[in-house]
Amino acid sequence: MKERSCKVLVVGGGPGGYPAAIRAGQLGLDTVIVDRHGLGGTCLNRGCIPSKAFIHAATKFEEMTRHTGEGKLGISITEAPKLDMAGLVAWKDSIVSKLTGGVAQLLKAAKVEAINGWAKFEDAKTCVVETVDGEPVRITAENVVLATGSVEVELPFLPFGGKVIGSTGALDLPELPKKLVVVGAGYIGLELGIAYRKLGSEVTFVEALDRILPLYDKEITRPITRWLKEHKVDVHLGCKAKGVTEENGTAFLEFEDAKGDMQRIEADNVLVSVGRKPLTEGWGLDKMGIPLTGKFIKVNERCETGMRGVYAIGDLTGEPLLAHRATAQGERVAEIIAGHRTVFDPVAIAAVCFTEPEVVGVGMTPDEAKEKGETVITGKFPLAASGRYLSMEAGTDGGFVRVTARESDHVILGIHAVGQHVSELSGEFALAIEMGARLEDIAGTVHVHPTLTEAFAESALAALGHPIHISA
Repeated sequence: MKERSCKVLVVGGGPGGYPAAIRAGQLGLDTVIVDRHGLGGTCLNRGCIPSKAFIHAATKFEEMTRHTGEGKLGISITEAPKLDMAGLVAWKDSIVSKLTGGVAQLLKAAKVEAINGWAKFEDAKTCVVETVDGEPVRITAENVVLATGSVEVELPFLPFGGKVIGSTGALDLPELPKKLVVVGAGYIGLELGIAYRKLGSEVTFVEALDRILPLYDKEITRPITRWLKEHKVDVHLGCKAKGVTEENGTAFLEFEDAKGDMQRIEADNVLVSVGRKPLTEGWGLDKMGIPLTGKFIKVNERCETGMRGVYAIGDLTGEPLLAHRATAQGERVAEIIAGHRTVFDPVAIAAVCFTEPEVVGVGMTPDEAKEKGETVITGKFPLAASGRYLSMEAGTDGGFVRVTARESDHVILGIHAVGQHVSELSGEFALAIEMGARLEDIAGTVHVHPTLTEAFAESALAALGHPIHISA
């Protein structure tokens, strides 16, 4: 067995692990990263990136379909577009391959040694890696960064296999399902279900709660609900999936409806999307003496665990389970190990749902702020009043930007938006919250015309009582 010692050992090559390793390498620390499932982790290989590529292709297909016959915008095509699922999947995979190759080059440039294998810890600072080439390596490190990420939650009565798939399987289907039933109407289920509807599948959602996207208020989710209704997508709320049965080769999802009656829906595939859980099994966590908080690893603001010199980042450490949170934690941890005086303590972290239309939120909603004892004022600007929005064939989807601020000093407490391409506003929203901006700061910043960013300034003006492009 080969022996290797290092200053920093990173376990997991996802959006938390590889930035931690790159930053540690940049800081001159002898660093090793171990990953078996592909550099980039779930986000790059099976989640964020491939799903957005899939969604983009679905949107393009739907847009081309609308140009068939009489067309739109003076543009028409004589025949409806044809879908080649194998070609779509191959294009999606090419994007993933390009980016994972880029991660490998970045690690190499930072002088980080990458080992392809599965690490199992013998104690808090020592692990044995079963490498892909068969030669095991024992690694002893001064500092360990745990970044093993999370996995899909599998329901015991709906195990993955056959016609029951998770989000990973949904991105690799060889054929378009005629009927797709999605169990769970959270952001992952909605993103993929909407994409499949755009491609032509009949889509039905079965959600145990009484609303879609429960992390957002109903005002924000109303435009998505409208889109689902307009596109004949059935949504069964307050319903509990029970299992899948087959009759004469036809599959049915059985569920208990809100009245307690049993129902069933025919499905070519059943997509189970009910959340994710931290990957804490199979790599020796029990040998490390690290305390947990529920199912997550307990860390402080320096991402330190209960064991000196052992850090944990990303989905292992709790909500929100977001790639950009993991990346920021990874960078901070590398700097902490290098002796920098820094912590991971963001004011708020933006979250985006790539639904139709898109949703972005950072900070508190008006109701959340009031629950914390704040007296607030809000400003909302409808995107139908945006010239840029109308020029992108939008304006009828009910999209808007809403800002929530403390009444006494006008400090912004939360910003939310729903509409086409609003995900691209997330950076400005997060920056405003992080820097403690006031309504006057946003209203006084000259925003480029015509862009969607103007809607943020207008929402701030609306909160102040004197919007320009809508009636006060």
